[in-house]
Amino acid sequence: MSTPVITKTKIAERLIESILTAKLRPGEKLGEQDIADLFQVSRTLVREALMHLQTRGFVEVRSRVGWYVAEPSFEEAQETYAARRVVEPGMLRDAGQPLQTTLKRLRKHIAEERKAIACGDAEARSWLLADFHICLAECLGNRFLTSMMVDLSARTTLISDLYQSKTEAKVFNDDHAAIVDALAEGDNLKAEQLMIAHIDALASRLDESLIGRRGARNRLRSILAPEDSSSAK
Repeated sequence: MSTPVITKTKIAERLIESILTAKLRPGEKLGEQDIADLFQVSRTLVREALMHLQTRGFVEVRSRVGWYVAEPSFEEAQETYAARRVVEPGMLRDAGQPLQTTLKRLRKHIAEERKAIACGDAEARSWLLADFHICLAECLGNRFLTSMMVDLSARTTLISDLYQSKTEAKVFNDDHAAIVDALAEGDNLKAEQLMIAHIDALASRLDESLIGRRGARNRLRSILAPEDSSSAK
């Protein structure tokens, strides 16, 4: 069996998946050599993948320091939700009534969300709640919107880490189920209104004051700071 060819696109996709599962968090360093060793590719290919992600706003390069996962500003966070408020309801408005196979796939996704929430699987929960919106775009058959939703969902995951307190996962899972139920009933207007309410609820949880306590650089300092001998047990 031939070894799969690793391309810059595959590397970029894996990094985005890691953002969606909250394995990679805002401000985390991305060592070119570490990634090259992991994928067994050249640093040049890794650099090309990172440059591609930089154009999409997922990573940033700091002069003489290296590559880091992006830390969206609070203004960018607000703009991201504003964009979602335009894109996602519009997607539902023009959807028509989905096929039964589509509804079955969406309901299976929602059931997987519930299972991850019940099991306390944080990575799966993060992935599935974000991926619902991507899955919805895929099911509605618009590949351009699907690509847009990948970017918006990954960016939202970074934003949530920086500016939002603990996710009300059960509430948002219920929102997803209600949206799918409305589509099943052929009531696209109701689905659109539910999506707007869902996005507004997410946006209302943005709290700029959290950044000071949650910044990844502060987190790294706390992890690597030398132990205070006076407090050592």
